[in-house]
Amino acid sequence: MIRLFQKLPLSFFDKDKRPYGLLSILMFAAVGLTLLPAIVVASSLFEPSFEVWAHLWDTILPQMLLNTFTLLISVSVGTLVIGTTLAWLVTAYEFPGKKTFKWLLVLPMAIPAYVMGFLYMSMFDFAGPFQTFFRNTVGWQGTFPQIRSGFGAIVVMTLVLYPYVYMLAKAGFEGQSASAFEAAKVLGASKLKTFFKVALPLARPSIAAGVALAAMETLADFATVRYFNFPTVADGILRVWHGLMDLGAASEMAGMLAFFSLLVLLSEQRLRSGKAYHQTKGKNQGVPPIFLSGSKGLIASFICGTVFFAAFGLPVLQLLYWAILEISEITPHALAVYGRLAFRSLSVSAIAAFFTVFVALFIASISRLGTGKFSRYLAKASTVGYSIPGAVIGVGILIPLSALDRYIINIAGNLWGIDLGLIFTGSLIGLVYAYVVRFMAIAYGSVDSSMDKIPPNTVLAARMLGANAFRIIFKIKLPLILPGIIAGAVLVFVDVMKELPITVVLRPMSYDTLAIWVWQMAAESLWTDTALPALAIVLVGILPVWILMRKSKND
Repeated sequence: MIRLFQKLPLSFFDKDKRPYGLLSILMFAAVGLTLLPAIVVASSLFEPSFEVWAHLWDTILPQMLLNTFTLLISVSVGTLVIGTTLAWLVTAYEFPGKKTFKWLLVLPMAIPAYVMGFLYMSMFDFAGPFQTFFRNTVGWQGTFPQIRSGFGAIVVMTLVLYPYVYMLAKAGFEGQSASAFEAAKVLGASKLKTFFKVALPLARPSIAAGVALAAMETLADFATVRYFNFPTVADGILRVWHGLMDLGAASEMAGMLAFFSLLVLLSEQRLRSGKAYHQTKGKNQGVPPIFLSGSKGLIASFICGTVFFAAFGLPVLQLLYWAILEISEITPHALAVYGRLAFRSLSVSAIAAFFTVFVALFIASISRLGTGKFSRYLAKASTVGYSIPGAVIGVGILIPLSALDRYIINIAGNLWGIDLGLIFTGSLIGLVYAYVVRFMAIAYGSVDSSMDKIPPNTVLAARMLGANAFRIIFKIKLPLILPGIIAGAVLVFVDVMKELPITVVLRPMSYDTLAIWVWQMAAESLWTDTALPALAIVLVGILPVWILMRKSKND
């Protein structure tokens, strides 16, 4: 293998030569496989199942559409207000605890929405500790808002997803030039007017991107809304598939969900390109902060602390309490079950992370061999899976895998008279394939950005010193992009650990993971049985938050 690499011409690996032959074909195939689920789901809309659609319209579809729209708008507005407000607060003001809150406010990203959902439901339901305390201790006999409702789903998902807007808005505010704010001050603009007329328009692209990410995650969720008895289109896909066992109808509903996702993306592009705002970078970078003293500083700290406690502190404390109860009474059988769940989750996440990064590295490398833009556009197309809800990808992969299994079974039966059974459907192959499609954008972005940082002079110097293609790739390029590869693998690993819709649709029979176990136990209201697996998911979820914080400090 080494001799084969050494015989290849150096130009074959370099950016200034257009690739031909086998590598180009393999790249087209890899990109095509990442686009296949979306194509399958989109094509199903051209052959609608009218009888099924009529039945759905007469029963649950109108309510699902209304709930989906309500949830989407409400969570988008909620994350916009909370995320932007907190980002401006920690950027434009100095107050007690600001440096700590800047990274604490990102931590709710570590808690999946389906975990936060059952935690809030258990704490604030009629029989939960919150209402019980007020009835028995305070003597309150009034009524509280019903947590098992759309209101509960909106609150929970807003608390989970606001960090998307917070992080991007904070980056948008921090990257602004101080000269714009100095000019506004000279013109007599108040701090509030400066925010709305200067800071907010300049940060609008970043804020729009954050809201779009939150909206996409909202559309993809099916477990949280099911907890709160607030069915949406994503939940409907699973109901149709598991209830009616109609894969075609499930695919058509997945196409409807993909249409909602497309509307979100188009809205984001509209918000980002509606007006052009430019800023001049200079030495005086960033918003000049104002020191808040006395009660104002305490109010700012209280706002940040309240959001953090509601979105992270309170749920984690509840999980720790349940975990202590579970550990005190845990049996060897339960310990073995948790060990098996952890092993499956860790192993499938590691396998998916490896293949996702491998494919991303392959596509990014081959795309750089071409001089034209087409190869780069083709590589970017492989990342569309991140903008498609997991349930859509799951159904979009299940259909071709089922067709492939039927074809193999027919061939084997006709030629050899044997029944091979299902090979790809309900296997780890299909599951890992779906993870690769879903999280390719994360791995590709990390790998591609690392490749952009390779100094061209380093490669030229290696050429002049007589290094062959093999040594340049494995001695120079790979070591330089290794941090990006590792970061991408870690991010994919964590997202696979938390992923629920794809796992529910494509997992092998009785192949439970930590996420599946938490979802099933929470659906049965077995709260303490969820504690240890859910806590493990949260702890692993802190990893990408830590990576993001380190990256922001280095930048």
